[in-house]
Amino acid sequence: MTNNKPQARDVSALSTALAKPRQEIEEAFVSVGSRLSEGAAMLNKLTRQFEALPAALQGEEVSEASSQLRAVARTALQLTEDFAKEKADLTRLVEVVSAANGPISVLRRTVKMIGIVSINARVTAAGIVGDSDDFEVFTTDISTLSDSARTTIHDFSTVYRQLVSEVDQAASQRDRFDAAHAHTLTELAHNLDETLEALDRQRQSAVESSAETGRVSRQIVGRIGSAVMALQVGDSTRQRLEHVEAGLDCLAEIVGGDEALSVEALTAISLLEQEQLRATAADFAGEVGEAEQALQALASDAGTIMARSRNLYGDGDNEASALTVLSAQLRVATEILRDCEMERSKLEAVAAAVQQTVSILLGHVAAVQDIESNMRLVSLNAAVRCAQLGPRGASLTVIASQLRELTTETVVAAEAAMAQLDEASALAGAFGAAAGGDNAGQIGRLEQQANHAMTLLTRLDEGLSAAMESLNADGPKVIGLLQAAARGIDGQSRLAENMDDIALQIAALSLEAMPNELTAELLPVLERLRKTYTMEAERQIHTRLFGGASAAPVEEPASDDMDLEALMF
Repeated sequence: MTNNKPQARDVSALSTALAKPRQEIEEAFVSVGSRLSEGAAMLNKLTRQFEALPAALQGEEVSEASSQLRAVARTALQLTEDFAKEKADLTRLVEVVSAANGPISVLRRTVKMIGIVSINARVTAAGIVGDSDDFEVFTTDISTLSDSARTTIHDFSTVYRQLVSEVDQAASQRDRFDAAHAHTLTELAHNLDETLEALDRQRQSAVESSAETGRVSRQIVGRIGSAVMALQVGDSTRQRLEHVEAGLDCLAEIVGGDEALSVEALTAISLLEQEQLRATAADFAGEVGEAEQALQALASDAGTIMARSRNLYGDGDNEASALTVLSAQLRVATEILRDCEMERSKLEAVAAAVQQTVSILLGHVAAVQDIESNMRLVSLNAAVRCAQLGPRGASLTVIASQLRELTTETVVAAEAAMAQLDEASALAGAFGAAAGGDNAGQIGRLEQQANHAMTLLTRLDEGLSAAMESLNADGPKVIGLLQAAARGIDGQSRLAENMDDIALQIAALSLEAMPNELTAELLPVLERLRKTYTMEAERQIHTRLFGGASAAPVEEPASDDMDLEALMF
């Protein structure tokens, strides 16, 4: 055995061989710890952002904005009804003004006939005139009234055509507005209601999900703690390998020096270090698997909470959140309400113009009434003059009779025209009251409410967008870091096999049986090795192999609790 005794360089070579797996473990676990630390910090930031969103969605600002928007939706429906009624009234105004054309046409024809009768009266009176006869009623009065009636009716017709044009223009304008905004207000109200319901559902889901999000967040914190604890295997393995290396270096020093001590030292220390190395390899193989599982579970939980956030608050790239949709609808609503305000202003202007025109027409009708009254007097005077002429005035009697009939037609036509124009004036007055009364400011107030609500929701949507941007930007990085950390652990178990191979080579250093008693020279050496241990498992192996052989006092064992922060960073 002596000739085959290992040399110091053989023992040192085994110590050197252990340095390689120790360095690989140290580098791998430092890299994994760095990725875990970075990923955990980013994940913690993201979870804090999303944990704050349910409270924001349930805040007073969102409740206030929702309340205001529901008021906008209700008023939009009311405006739809008002606009429909206005259109019906405007249609009625067109009908009423058009209906006045009939009696006005009768007036024009009647006045024309009065003009013809006036000419006939003047010609007939000229044929039967005598020195003592007074035919002024036939030659002058009827003609004067006829000219006055013709002028009045001409002016009346001109203003009436202007009224017809104004009313037709207002109706055409409203038709164009209806064509551009057919059902727009109704759709706006329904869309607002649907989106507000979606926002309410999102708010409720956020509240209900906040508990689950909190649970997953706490689970993630636990996973991080578990992963950190699992990563201690890297540091503990490194320390244990350093202790085995120190034991082998000590053995190499003894083998290269004291010949008497070297044989017993080879047997005792090689047995000790191979046992320490095998136990280290076994513990490492088991715990490194747990570390990999902890990191994989952490990456899975991170993916779960991010997917939950996307499902709840929408995908910033592909799917608009309820807040985003609502903000877009409010911008459309503001434009529509502004169009409605302009349309109301135009209607108010039309109403004022119609009332003014009708007032002028009514003035002309009053003139027609005066002419009709004077015509009755002239007709009565003509009848008296005809009675005085006897048979000689028979032809003039016929003319006077025609004049009375035409006068009666004038009265009927004037009254019919007045009836239509009075109704037109009343309709225009109703338009003016609707457009210029409380409703005039209502649309403006609605726009203010919509803008205020949009300001509140935009502020919240910006916070949500920022959270989603962080999620889209940092989420993949977090998962990538955690998955990379898990991959960094994967394959480390092969180092346990390397350790086992080296343990076999250490066992081959000595085939001698352990002596029943150790020499006094070896005991201090073993005690020095014992004092280097930082793991209880190492001390237990030492005690199992050598029992109470080490009589020297032993210092308090170092705590197994590692400085996790030092490990992570």
